[in-house]
Amino acid sequence: MAVVFSYTACRQLSQMFAAIIFFHGSEYILAVGIHGKSNVTLKSLLISKNYLVAMIFSLLEYLIEYILFPGMKEHWWVSNWGLGMLIIGEIIRKMAIITAGRSFTHLIRVHHSEHHQLITNGIYRVVRHPGYCGFFIWSVGTQIMLCNPISTIAFALVVWRFFAQRIPYEEYFLRQFFGSQYEEYARRVPAGVPFIK
Repeated sequence: MAVVFSYTACRQLSQMFAAIIFFHGSEYILAVGIHGKSNVTLKSLLISKNYLVAMIFSLLEYLIEYILFPGMKEHWWVSNWGLGMLIIGEIIRKMAIITAGRSFTHLIRVHHSEHHQLITNGIYRVVRHPGYCGFFIWSVGTQIMLCNPISTIAFALVVWRFFAQRIPYEEYFLRQFFGSQYEEYARRVPAGVPFIK
């Protein structure tokens, strides 16, 4: 049985692949531009085994639902809502990277370095962890764009759980590095990921 994709399906899948390529490619390019090629590894592409499994699962969900319930994928307004989220998440994350400059890294710093500063201007004025906020919105948006109900819920829960563990760990070190300056900042500015203080 050959699967023939509708216009909407072709649009959704091409937007998904373009979003993934742009997200990871731009992360790598910004990391090289900010930190220099010698200080950047392929980990800056942010592609892990768990991430690949999640993306493969979401594409399998899409294909299975498309074959069994093709009308489910034709809700263009839901798909466009997800596309909007994806774009907003991408913008927030890239603003975070550009604003923080050398203070932004993909790995949590456990040792303070001379060029590591507490960034509280730009997007950091309204969101304490805009990189995480942007990725959360982006990742959930990819699944809403595909009209994937199972993956939408799964991505929201898994990404939220990841940040619920990562943010306190990272903030432990930020409090060590910046002391009362970070405490005051954390009291004033929300984390940017739902239900995380």
